[in-house]
Amino acid sequence: MMTQHSAQSHSSARLAWLSAVLFGVVAPWAAMLLLDARAGDGPIIPLGGPILAVGLMGVGMIGAAAAASVRIGVLCALLNGAGLLGLGWALGLPLLAHPLPCALAMIIASLSFAVRGALFARSAGDKGWWIAVFVVTGEVAILATAMALPAALPAWLLVLLPAQWASVSIQTALAGTPIIAAGAALAALAGTAAATHLVASLWPRRWPYLVMFTAWLCFSALVWHYPAPPVDGASPAAPAVDQPGKPAPERS
Repeated sequence: MMTQHSAQSHSSARLAWLSAVLFGVVAPWAAMLLLDARAGDGPIIPLGGPILAVGLMGVGMIGAAAAASVRIGVLCALLNGAGLLGLGWALGLPLLAHPLPCALAMIIASLSFAVRGALFARSAGDKGWWIAVFVVTGEVAILATAMALPAALPAWLLVLLPAQWASVSIQTALAGTPIIAAGAALAALAGTAAATHLVASLWPRRWPYLVMFTAWLCFSALVWHYPAPPVDGASPAAPAVDQPGKPAPERS
Protein backbone atom coordinates (compact mmCIF):
# COMPACT_ATOMS: atom_id res chain seq x y z
CA MET A 1 0.00 0.00 0.00
CA MET A 2 2.85 2.35 0.85
CA THR A 3 4.54 1.47 -2.41
CA GLN A 4 1.43 2.37 -4.38
CA HIS A 5 1.08 5.64 -2.47
CA SER A 6 4.73 6.45 -3.09
CA ALA A 7 4.32 5.76 -6.80
CA GLN A 8 1.27 8.05 -6.92
CA SER A 9 3.22 10.80 -5.12
CA HIS A 10 6.10 10.55 -7.57
CA SER A 11 3.67 10.62 -10.50
CA SER A 12 1.93 13.69 -9.07
CA ALA A 13 5.27 15.44 -8.56
CA ARG A 14 6.32 14.74 -12.15
CA LEU A 15 3.01 16.05 -13.43
CA ALA A 16 3.37 19.17 -11.29
CA TRP A 17 6.81 20.00 -12.68
CA LEU A 18 5.63 19.19 -16.19
CA SER A 19 2.83 21.74 -15.71
CA ALA A 20 5.35 24.30 -14.45
CA VAL A 21 7.51 23.78 -17.53
CA LEU A 22 4.50 23.92 -19.85
CA PHE A 23 3.01 27.13 -18.44
CA GLY A 24 6.20 28.88 -17.43
CA VAL A 25 8.72 27.84 -20.07
CA VAL A 26 7.14 26.35 -23.19
CA ALA A 27 4.23 28.80 -23.52
CA PRO A 28 6.23 32.05 -23.04
CA TRP A 29 9.13 30.87 -25.18
CA ALA A 30 6.76 29.75 -27.94
CA ALA A 31 4.85 33.04 -27.72
CA MET A 32 8.07 35.03 -28.06
CA LEU A 33 9.20 33.01 -31.09
CA LEU A 34 5.77 33.24 -32.72
CA LEU A 35 5.48 36.98 -32.15
CA ASP A 36 9.00 37.51 -33.48
CA ALA A 37 8.12 35.59 -36.64
CA ARG A 38 5.01 37.72 -37.15
CA ALA A 39 6.77 40.98 -36.35
CA GLY A 40 9.40 40.49 -39.03
CA ASP A 41 11.91 43.29 -38.58
CA GLY A 42 9.83 45.07 -35.96
CA PRO A 43 10.71 44.91 -32.27
CA ILE A 44 8.76 42.70 -29.88
CA ILE A 45 9.69 44.71 -26.78
CA PRO A 46 6.10 45.93 -26.18
CA LEU A 47 5.17 42.34 -25.27
CA GLY A 48 8.22 41.70 -23.12
CA GLY A 49 6.49 42.58 -19.85
CA PRO A 50 3.48 40.25 -20.20
CA ILE A 51 5.60 37.37 -21.54
CA LEU A 52 8.14 37.65 -18.73
CA ALA A 53 5.36 37.95 -16.16
CA VAL A 54 3.75 34.74 -17.41
CA GLY A 55 7.09 32.95 -17.39
CA LEU A 56 7.87 34.03 -13.83
CA MET A 57 4.37 33.19 -12.61
CA GLY A 58 4.13 29.78 -14.27
CA VAL A 59 7.46 28.47 -13.02
CA GLY A 60 7.54 30.39 -9.74
CA MET A 61 4.05 29.64 -8.47
CA ILE A 62 3.63 26.07 -9.71
CA GLY A 63 7.25 25.20 -8.91
CA ALA A 64 6.95 26.53 -5.36
CA ALA A 65 3.72 24.61 -4.88
CA ALA A 66 5.26 21.42 -6.24
CA ALA A 67 8.38 21.71 -4.07
CA ALA A 68 6.61 23.35 -1.10
CA SER A 69 9.50 25.81 -1.07
CA VAL A 70 9.60 29.55 -1.68
CA ARG A 71 13.33 29.45 -2.39
CA ILE A 72 13.01 26.83 -5.11
CA GLY A 73 10.13 28.73 -6.69
CA VAL A 74 12.06 32.00 -6.74
CA LEU A 75 15.22 30.35 -8.09
CA CYS A 76 13.37 28.56 -10.90
CA ALA A 77 11.43 31.69 -11.81
CA LEU A 78 14.55 33.86 -12.01
CA LEU A 79 16.43 31.28 -14.08
CA ASN A 80 13.50 31.10 -16.48
CA GLY A 81 13.27 34.90 -16.60
CA ALA A 82 16.96 35.14 -17.43
CA GLY A 83 16.47 32.60 -20.20
CA LEU A 84 13.56 34.57 -21.63
CA LEU A 85 15.60 37.76 -21.57
CA GLY A 86 18.42 35.95 -23.35
CA LEU A 87 16.01 34.69 -26.00
CA GLY A 88 14.65 38.20 -26.42
CA TRP A 89 18.12 39.62 -26.96
CA ALA A 90 18.83 36.86 -29.47
CA LEU A 91 15.66 37.90 -31.31
CA GLY A 92 16.72 41.52 -31.48
CA LEU A 93 15.62 43.14 -28.21
CA PRO A 94 18.07 45.90 -27.23
CA LEU A 95 20.29 45.28 -24.24
CA LEU A 96 19.07 46.94 -21.07
CA ALA A 97 20.79 50.25 -20.40
CA HIS A 98 19.83 49.95 -16.71
CA PRO A 99 19.48 46.24 -15.82
CA LEU A 100 19.10 46.72 -12.06
CA PRO A 101 15.49 48.04 -12.21
CA CYS A 102 14.48 45.08 -14.38
CA ALA A 103 16.22 42.67 -12.00
CA LEU A 104 14.45 44.29 -9.03
CA ALA A 105 11.05 43.97 -10.71
CA MET A 106 11.70 40.33 -11.61
CA ILE A 107 12.90 39.45 -8.10
CA ILE A 108 9.89 41.02 -6.40
CA ALA A 109 7.49 39.38 -8.88
CA SER A 110 9.16 35.99 -8.50
CA LEU A 111 8.99 36.23 -4.71
CA SER A 112 5.32 37.20 -4.81
CA PHE A 113 4.40 34.29 -7.08
CA ALA A 114 6.52 31.77 -5.16
CA VAL A 115 5.02 32.74 -1.81
CA ARG A 116 1.54 32.14 -3.19
CA GLY A 117 2.58 28.74 -4.51
CA ALA A 118 4.10 27.78 -1.15
CA LEU A 119 0.86 28.76 0.58
CA PHE A 120 -1.08 26.46 -1.74
CA ALA A 121 1.29 23.62 -0.80
CA ARG A 122 0.92 24.42 2.89
CA SER A 123 -2.87 24.52 2.79
CA ALA A 124 -3.58 21.71 0.29
CA GLY A 125 -0.56 19.45 0.65
CA ASP A 126 0.48 17.55 -2.46
CA LYS A 127 -2.64 18.85 -4.23
CA GLY A 128 -1.56 22.47 -3.84
CA TRP A 129 0.06 22.56 -7.26
CA TRP A 130 -3.37 21.95 -8.82
CA ILE A 131 -4.59 25.19 -7.24
CA ALA A 132 -1.50 26.94 -8.60
CA VAL A 133 -2.25 25.60 -12.09
CA PHE A 134 -5.83 26.90 -11.94
CA VAL A 135 -4.69 30.33 -10.70
CA VAL A 136 -2.00 30.58 -13.38
CA THR A 137 -4.44 29.47 -16.08
CA GLY A 138 -6.98 32.10 -15.07
CA GLU A 139 -4.52 34.99 -14.89
CA VAL A 140 -2.81 34.01 -18.14
CA ALA A 141 -6.19 33.80 -19.87
CA ILE A 142 -7.06 37.34 -18.75
CA LEU A 143 -3.66 38.72 -19.79
CA ALA A 144 -3.91 37.00 -23.18
CA THR A 145 -7.40 38.40 -23.70
CA ALA A 146 -6.18 41.90 -22.82
CA MET A 147 -3.33 41.55 -25.31
CA ALA A 148 -5.54 40.27 -28.12
CA LEU A 149 -8.64 42.40 -27.41
CA PRO A 150 -7.60 45.52 -25.48
CA ALA A 151 -11.13 46.88 -25.18
CA ALA A 152 -12.71 43.61 -24.11
CA LEU A 153 -11.87 43.82 -20.41
CA PRO A 154 -12.51 46.65 -17.94
CA ALA A 155 -9.48 48.38 -16.42
CA TRP A 156 -10.63 47.58 -12.87
CA LEU A 157 -10.35 43.86 -13.59
CA LEU A 158 -6.74 44.14 -14.68
CA VAL A 159 -5.65 46.07 -11.59
CA LEU A 160 -6.82 43.16 -9.44
CA LEU A 161 -4.31 40.76 -11.00
CA PRO A 162 -0.82 40.22 -9.53
CA ALA A 163 0.24 39.02 -12.99
CA GLN A 164 -0.74 42.42 -14.34
CA TRP A 165 1.23 44.17 -11.61
CA ALA A 166 4.28 42.13 -12.60
CA SER A 167 3.68 42.83 -16.29
CA VAL A 168 3.49 46.60 -15.72
CA SER A 169 6.56 46.65 -13.47
CA ILE A 170 8.72 44.63 -15.86
CA GLN A 171 7.48 46.52 -18.92
CA THR A 172 8.33 49.83 -17.27
CA ALA A 173 11.87 48.61 -16.56
CA LEU A 174 12.32 47.18 -20.05
CA ALA A 175 11.29 50.49 -21.58
CA GLY A 176 13.96 52.35 -19.62
CA THR A 177 11.42 54.36 -17.63
CA PRO A 178 12.48 55.00 -14.00
CA ILE A 179 11.21 52.07 -11.95
CA ILE A 180 9.64 54.43 -9.43
CA ALA A 181 6.98 55.04 -12.09
CA ALA A 182 5.74 51.52 -11.38
CA GLY A 183 6.12 51.97 -7.64
CA ALA A 184 2.48 51.18 -6.90
CA ALA A 185 2.63 47.89 -8.80
CA LEU A 186 5.90 46.92 -7.11
CA ALA A 187 4.49 47.84 -3.70
CA ALA A 188 1.44 45.71 -4.45
CA LEU A 189 3.59 42.69 -5.34
CA ALA A 190 5.76 43.08 -2.24
CA GLY A 191 2.88 43.86 0.10
CA THR A 192 0.71 40.94 -0.98
CA ALA A 193 3.77 38.66 -0.77
CA ALA A 194 4.25 39.71 2.86
CA ALA A 195 0.57 39.18 3.66
CA THR A 196 0.57 35.77 1.96
CA HIS A 197 3.69 34.77 3.89
CA LEU A 198 1.89 35.72 7.09
CA VAL A 199 -0.96 33.35 6.21
CA ALA A 200 1.46 30.52 5.43
CA SER A 201 3.43 31.11 8.64
CA LEU A 202 0.32 31.06 10.85
CA TRP A 203 -1.41 28.15 9.10
CA PRO A 204 -3.81 26.55 10.03
CA ARG A 205 -5.18 29.70 11.67
CA ARG A 206 -7.83 31.23 9.43
CA TRP A 207 -7.91 34.86 10.51
CA PRO A 208 -4.74 35.81 8.54
CA TYR A 209 -6.73 35.20 5.35
CA LEU A 210 -8.70 38.35 6.20
CA VAL A 211 -5.40 40.25 6.34
CA MET A 212 -4.30 38.79 3.01
CA PHE A 213 -7.52 39.61 1.14
CA THR A 214 -7.72 43.07 2.70
CA ALA A 215 -4.14 43.75 1.63
CA TRP A 216 -4.92 42.52 -1.89
CA LEU A 217 -7.89 44.88 -2.24
CA CYS A 218 -5.99 47.82 -0.73
CA PHE A 219 -3.00 47.35 -3.01
CA SER A 220 -5.31 46.93 -6.01
CA ALA A 221 -6.80 50.31 -5.11
CA LEU A 222 -3.29 51.74 -4.88
CA VAL A 223 -2.49 50.48 -8.39
CA TRP A 224 -5.79 51.94 -9.62
CA HIS A 225 -5.11 55.40 -8.23
CA TYR A 226 -1.38 55.48 -9.07
CA PRO A 227 -0.95 53.68 -12.40
CA ALA A 228 2.36 53.49 -14.18
CA PRO A 229 2.53 55.99 -17.05
CA PRO A 230 2.19 54.46 -20.52
CA VAL A 231 5.49 53.70 -22.21
CA ASP A 232 6.25 53.89 -25.91
CA GLY A 233 4.76 50.87 -27.60
CA ALA A 234 3.04 49.77 -24.42
CA SER A 235 1.41 46.40 -24.54
CA PRO A 236 -2.39 46.19 -24.56
CA ALA A 237 -2.00 43.99 -21.48
CA ALA A 238 -0.58 46.91 -19.56
CA PRO A 239 -2.91 49.82 -20.22
CA ALA A 240 -2.83 52.97 -18.21
CA VAL A 241 -5.69 52.98 -15.74
CA ASP A 242 -7.97 55.97 -15.99
CA GLN A 243 -7.55 58.33 -13.07
CA PRO A 244 -10.81 58.89 -11.20
CA GLY A 245 -12.14 62.34 -11.89
CA LYS A 246 -9.94 62.90 -14.92
CA PRO A 247 -10.85 62.60 -18.59
CA ALA A 248 -10.13 59.10 -19.86
CA PRO A 249 -7.58 58.89 -22.68
CA GLU A 250 -8.93 57.96 -26.04
CA ARG A 251 -8.44 54.31 -26.91
CA SER A 252 -8.32 53.30 -30.53
